[in-house]
Amino acid sequence: MQKETTIKQDGAGLAVNGELQLVSFNIGTEEFGVDILKVQEINRMVEITRVPQAPHFVEGVINLRGKVIPIVDLRKRFGLELKEHDKNTRIVVVDIGGNIMGMIVDSVSEVLRLPANTIEPPPEIVTGINSEYIKGVAKLEDRLLIFLDLSRVIDAEELASVA
Repeated sequence: MQKETTIKQDGAGLAVNGELQLVSFNIGTEEFGVDILKVQEINRMVEITRVPQAPHFVEGVINLRGKVIPIVDLRKRFGLELKEHDKNTRIVVVDIGGNIMGMIVDSVSEVLRLPANTIEPPPEIVTGINSEYIKGVAKLEDRLLIFLDLSRVIDAEELASVA
C-alpha cells in the first residue's frame, strides 16, 4: 500500500508532510532561504548587460538559453555593503508569479528539508534587512535562516520595467 502524501499550505509556504524544502544561500554573514519550487537553476556569474534607467538594484539582463532575464543584486536591494563578485558568487534563477529573474548571491549553501514548524513569523522589529522581504525565520540547530518572500523582493511593476 502506498503512503499518501499530504500537501498543505501554511503561512510560510508549501509544506509536504509538514516539511519545507528550501535552497539556502549567503549574503554576507546572513543565510537566506527560498522555496525550492521557485528555483529554476543556479548559475555561475556571467556578463550582465546594463539596462538604462533600471531601478538601482537591477544589475541588468542576461541571455539565458535565448531568453532575456533581469538580474537583481540582493546586496543592493537589501541596502547592504557591496562586494566584488568572486568564484563563489552565483545567480539563482527564480520564477516569481510566472516572471523569471536572477538574483545575485554571495554563495549557495545547500538544499534544506525543514519541518514547517521550525519557521516562525518575522519578529516585529528586524534590524538590517527590511522586514517586508521576510516571510519567516527558520530555527536550525546552530543558526537562523531568513526565509525570503520572493514576491516582495521585486514586484511585478519593477520586473516589467526591466523586462
